[in-house]
Amino acid sequence: MTATHVLAIDQGTTSTRAIIFDADMAVVTSAQQEFTQHFPQSGWVEHDAIDLWQTTLHTCRAALKKAKLTAGDIAAIGITNQRETTIVWDTERGEPLGNAIVWQDRRTADTCQTLRDAGHGNLVSAQTGLLLDPYFSGTKLKWILDHHDGAREQARSGKLKFGTVDSWLIWNLTSGAAHVTDATNAARTMLYDIHNGSWSDEICALLDIPLEMLPKVYDCAAGFGVVDAKHLGAAIPILGVAGDQQAATVGQACFEPGMMKSTYGTGCFALLNTGTTAVRSKNRLLTTIAYQFNGVPTYALEGSIFVAGAVVQWLRDGLGVIADAGETGALAQIADPSQNVILVPAFVGLGAPYWNADCRGAAFGLTRGTGPAELARAALESVGYQTRDLLEAMQADWQSGASDATLRVDGGMAKSDWTMQFLADITGAPVDRPQMTETTALGAAWLAGHRAGLYPDMAGFAKSWVVERTFTPEMDQPTRIKLYGAWGRAVQATLSV
Repeated sequence: MTATHVLAIDQGTTSTRAIIFDADMAVVTSAQQEFTQHFPQSGWVEHDAIDLWQTTLHTCRAALKKAKLTAGDIAAIGITNQRETTIVWDTERGEPLGNAIVWQDRRTADTCQTLRDAGHGNLVSAQTGLLLDPYFSGTKLKWILDHHDGAREQARSGKLKFGTVDSWLIWNLTSGAAHVTDATNAARTMLYDIHNGSWSDEICALLDIPLEMLPKVYDCAAGFGVVDAKHLGAAIPILGVAGDQQAATVGQACFEPGMMKSTYGTGCFALLNTGTTAVRSKNRLLTTIAYQFNGVPTYALEGSIFVAGAVVQWLRDGLGVIADAGETGALAQIADPSQNVILVPAFVGLGAPYWNADCRGAAFGLTRGTGPAELARAALESVGYQTRDLLEAMQADWQSGASDATLRVDGGMAKSDWTMQFLADITGAPVDRPQMTETTALGAAWLAGHRAGLYPDMAGFAKSWVVERTFTPEMDQPTRIKLYGAWGRAVQATLSV
């Protein structure tokens, strides 16, 4: 029988999922497994890289079993992953050199400041489109090499390899046959020249990173390797790879310049397609690669919010004011309208457009009457406020249609009607939620399925995108101005501490 399904691996910050799509790009089944988060010091966030691999293997096998399919039914595998998370491994033993350093980790803030003080910020920005910030892989990799004796010598001799999570998974799936990545993940390392399409000799030399340990970079749809049959029961080609936010951009069919998407997961990431023009931001946004086909990159402006869904997790796990994330919308609905509680969730610093790694979270407007409902409302509102920060910066950087764009949303928080309505209200822009909510996995699946000849081309895929609900602004302008002004003052107070 001809294989008619695609397996998408979605390796995220808190869990790993495997989703099987049929020939019509509909979800057949999925499997998910959470893994342990490690916080060894304040501002440090780590994962056990073996956990990432084992949960990937487990969920792939579980999804196949649930769907009553075999590996022979799978035409291709697509991978999407948490970006910037940094792994170094020993190729001879197949073991990681310590834990993975997660994208949220801020341990290299001092290193970044030293590099900025030395005047290297412009070099990094000009070549990579990124800012000198602990968020990205480059200084994380430098930290690993600095803290393991002899690591650089081992890397130069080929014994140590670096990769973002996609590279680590592919290396394991192919039993060490492929050390590769795609352009979107490479673009998040702070080591990749997004204009020349190659690793930057200058930046690697600056950070003392051996070029020998870096993966080969491919298009988003390419032959990344073949899964060793021992893992899933048959050899399956890996034909699509994209970092999670870029995969969501593809899954939302944001293929035209001016189209925007915002994904609400652990963090929030908004991308504005700028076509073949790499717009250099004047408002501290990132210039990145949205996707790359046939060696030609399509660029995007990106705003990164470090804490979105994580603020709801904090309400649940940190404060214990809710038992389930789904309670927050109903609580926000009954919150006292006379209380204007503002929560700035800078638990790991603030991302775009502030890029302050040192500030920490703060709450304003608390009274004796403040309770779970008011905190829940403030938590959800913080996501809308931060998104508006990003949209205003994008509009200032790229005037060609950004101000009139409809925002396509996805991710866990996009399921909350209350949150999406507030987002529309505070931004003053329509918000479209698609029928297919698995947009990140869908993007990875389409990349692989199109490469395999199973799925339609870009135009055909775009036609398949269907809106489930449009949230239109209902808030009056004076209220919008008042609320957003209060948010701005709260942020400035947080930054000044």
